[in-house]
Amino acid sequence: MITMCIRYTLDIRKFSDFEKYARRWPEPIRRCGGKLLGYFLPTKLAGQTNIALALIDFRDLAAYEKYREELLKDEGAVANVAAADASECILIEERSFLRRAPE
Repeated sequence: MITMCIRYTLDIRKFSDFEKYARRWPEPIRRCGGKLLGYFLPTKLAGQTNIALALIDFRDLAAYEKYREELLKDEGAVANVAAADASECILIEERSFLRRAPE
């Protein structure tokens, strides 16, 4: 199992646009083969207020590659990315892969 971590740097003036973007992802991610662990939004309690995270599990790297192919064809995913691009709510998007520590 691998987990993709997406780290977003946000335009905090457009936070509500990003929140809509995050809320629209669960179904396209599921349809395309990922298991969404969640979108994690910043708070004003502590830390940076312009950083959000998404965590998505995949069986292996091959499953992730298939997911990426499917995502590019998924109407919901394509529309969601277009809406975020139009709003310019995401300034930077970084992806990395993690593995869980053995229990």
